[in-house]
Amino acid sequence: MSRASTTRRPRLPRVDETSAGGLVLDLSGSVPAGALIGRTNRRGQLLWSLPKGHLEGGETAEQAAVREVAEETGIEGTIVGELGTIDFWFIADGRRVHKTVHHFLLRAVGGQLSDSDVEVTEVAWVPLPDIADKLAYSDERDLLVAANRLLAAGQ
Repeated sequence: MSRASTTRRPRLPRVDETSAGGLVLDLSGSVPAGALIGRTNRRGQLLWSLPKGHLEGGETAEQAAVREVAEETGIEGTIVGELGTIDFWFIADGRRVHKTVHHFLLRAVGGQLSDSDVEVTEVAWVPLPDIADKLAYSDERDLLVAANRLLAAGQ
């Protein structure tokens, strides 16, 4: 009787990454609108999401969220409140990456919508009631509950 040999693959090194971003809202109209970014995936599909990126230097998550929103949308915002944290795993460059993304609700205070960031294909103001239908990722859609709660609380 022969035994099937099992070859163990070497364990990939684990890396922890932290990012921050959020939903920046223009509250000046009769219906709030959020700035979303569209990125083209490997299959050529445009996927809409919330702007986000890595923390730099000694930044707090809040500072990184404000910076990343401005870099990726052109809109300057101030933090209104916390929407929540999403974490997930993926494999890249021979590493197992555990990524944690802190999301915030921001109020637009300046700037102009722009897709000048090289990582962004398109940006758009989307009426708040339509954002869930536009977002590509269910975990980001789930954050809209917190956004609506913060807005209802008058923040």
